[in-house]
Amino acid sequence: MNLAAISHRSNNEFTYAIDNDNVQVTLRTGKDIDRIVIICEDPFIHELNRKNEWYGNRVEMEIWMELTEHYIWRIILTPKYKRLQYYFEIISGDEVYALYENKLCPVEKKNSRSKQYFKFPWLNPSDVIAPPQWVSDTVWYQIMPERYARGSNFKDNGKFRKWGDFSNGQLEDLYGGNLKGITEKLPYIRSLGISGIYLTPVFISCSSHKYNTFDYRKIDPDFGTEEDMEELVRTAHDMGIKIIVDAVFNHCGHDFPIWRDVLKNGKKSKYHDWFFINSDNLDTNDYSTADGRFYSFSFWSGMPKFNTNNPEVIKYFTEISSYWTEKWDIDGIRFDVGDEISHTFLRSLYASLKAIKPEIFLLGEIWKDSLGWVTSKEYDSVMNYPLCSSINDFGKYKDFDTKEFMYRLNYCRSLYPPQVTRTLFNFLDTHDTSRAMESCENENVLLQKAAMLMTLPGSPCIYYGTEIAMDGKYTPYNRRTMPWDEIESGKYDDFINKLSGLIKLRKGNEAFQSDDIEFCHDSKNPRLLSYIKAGKIRVYINAGTKEYCIPEEGNILYSNKYSDGILLPDGILITE
Repeated sequence: MNLAAISHRSNNEFTYAIDNDNVQVTLRTGKDIDRIVIICEDPFIHELNRKNEWYGNRVEMEIWMELTEHYIWRIILTPKYKRLQYYFEIISGDEVYALYENKLCPVEKKNSRSKQYFKFPWLNPSDVIAPPQWVSDTVWYQIMPERYARGSNFKDNGKFRKWGDFSNGQLEDLYGGNLKGITEKLPYIRSLGISGIYLTPVFISCSSHKYNTFDYRKIDPDFGTEEDMEELVRTAHDMGIKIIVDAVFNHCGHDFPIWRDVLKNGKKSKYHDWFFINSDNLDTNDYSTADGRFYSFSFWSGMPKFNTNNPEVIKYFTEISSYWTEKWDIDGIRFDVGDEISHTFLRSLYASLKAIKPEIFLLGEIWKDSLGWVTSKEYDSVMNYPLCSSINDFGKYKDFDTKEFMYRLNYCRSLYPPQVTRTLFNFLDTHDTSRAMESCENENVLLQKAAMLMTLPGSPCIYYGTEIAMDGKYTPYNRRTMPWDEIESGKYDDFINKLSGLIKLRKGNEAFQSDDIEFCHDSKNPRLLSYIKAGKIRVYINAGTKEYCIPEEGNILYSNKYSDGILLPDGILITE
């Protein structure tokens, strides 16, 4: 038995409440294990029944998912008295080991020395991780306002480039997209099947992207007014579309008045401790902060980093976020550079905003394992970059087989409680990545990626322009303007209809939201991805170079490049 591969702790990594009544327990082992039995009961059951020693019920666990070198075993228990004590028996052939909190030993020696049981002390409803339920039913659409659409109120003051002209495009070029333009395109957005919009920053800044904020209280004049923002949210809500905004609380822009006060007054500024300052010489011409004079985002001197441990900073941003929530009636906030903001700040802000609007969605931009942020109620969910890279890699690399894809997906799923997995913010591309089309040989491969996005667990997001297979490598070409003249001429109708068909399919069937997924591998066809959702939806993705015979069974919900029982290369088949 590979004892070194066995891992469990009775904390939020392995044991957690999934609702007010049920507790999920998981255990990681090597692949040499045949069976796992959990022995579990209330920690005081022996006292209740006047026994001298604690005892438990024996319950078989099941393999929940397979990773590259491990199995993850799972059981969902409903503790009658809201408490749980347990240990495991692990069986491999003739070997049987007992796993306690303080030791792993052969079962015949389990009583030779003191043992310490694992314990889930009490199922407190207020401690249950409970992201807003509406999120798992939402399909998002990410918009950069500056590049999306010019509204009917657009006025050319001479600083904007011609819409659509990206010859010699530069990061800071301005094109004049605004909030009114988004409002006027809401019928188009709704026609795609979209039910949520994620807006990148809308506040005053000198940049096109607005991630270097100058004023967190004012809409950038190029985008419009506060009334335009309120109209956008109100109109979207009337159409059944949620709105979340981008909050850049990790850092500000160089013209943020509080930062300018620090530059002017140095240590005499009452805001000096709002930032991480290590020198008296701050205002130099050096764009980099590698010299350590103060801390900034990614060494950019134009983005000084906030000290979010400071109670005054916490109060300032709590008041601003509360204003957005109450005045604009936004449905959520996405936190830029969400892993660098202090846990103290995030826990406080979470509690304040949930008191105002319990169903507000708080989303962290974190690119890696983020369990600590969701289990301590700092964010409801996070952006699922590991899934993004997995889907794009599977589409791009021909030696990437379906087992490797399963391992990578299962890794993503294994990181979080199921209720969080169902709300992970899944995507194929964003303003920070190359567009998904860049790694596709053709549009059918992009559709395959979209099919995976819409059928895998999580809350999917489409980056504006992906619905027309827009390409573009990194900034600024991944942030091109929407070609509305071409869209309205019908040039992209075929692809739009195919993609929106996937979106609407997901919206129309609860099984697509389920995190119950079973992979079906064919060793002779390692690039035929096949899995079953919720025991009823069957998904086939032919990422290989040959056609596959798949008999027409059940109701065909969606297909592309499939007919007469043959799924062609780059094809999709979804059945029920």
